[in-house]
Amino acid sequence: MERMAVNKIRYIQRECIDKQKINDFLKSSRVGVLGMNDGNRPYAVPLNYVWQDGSIFFHGAGSGRKEFILSNEPEVCFTVFEEFGTVLDPMPCHADTSYMSVMLFGKIQRVMDFEVSANILDHLVEKYTPGYYKKGLTAKIMEKYRSGVDGNPVSVYRLKPSAVTAKENVVGEDEIFKPGDQIC
Repeated sequence: MERMAVNKIRYIQRECIDKQKINDFLKSSRVGVLGMNDGNRPYAVPLNYVWQDGSIFFHGAGSGRKEFILSNEPEVCFTVFEEFGTVLDPMPCHADTSYMSVMLFGKIQRVMDFEVSANILDHLVEKYTPGYYKKGLTAKIMEKYRSGVDGNPVSVYRLKPSAVTAKENVVGEDEIFKPGDQIC
């Protein structure tokens, strides 16, 4: 993962450069937002994903707006974030948010290898339904499976980031606002 040189983080005090922390965050978070360029309009969609081998993987139906945009404009931004709560401060202007966010930039590639696709979808299934399915997917299943929505094969995409930025504001539990806290 490279730190992005073009758009540096302005609030440098919040920059996170701990690669292990970023890796763990991407592995454990459940939803990311894929930002795409649809001609002269932005288009962003929340997605389930898996962080595997230094890449973001996600899937989709074989048709639709996301599929169309990615086939025409593969340059994307993928953002993963988590808000932990509001940070208390005696001065209302200094109230803040505790969070972690990671932005990954690069070009999307469609995974064409059925064995790789099956492996990635197995990881997605295990991430979101751990231990539920006993039998994994195979390349043969991936090759033959068609969506009930549009009859197309499932698309699996990979974003191997060319640049990554991360920010955080992590505070102690005692600094987070909880309903019922006393007014200062």
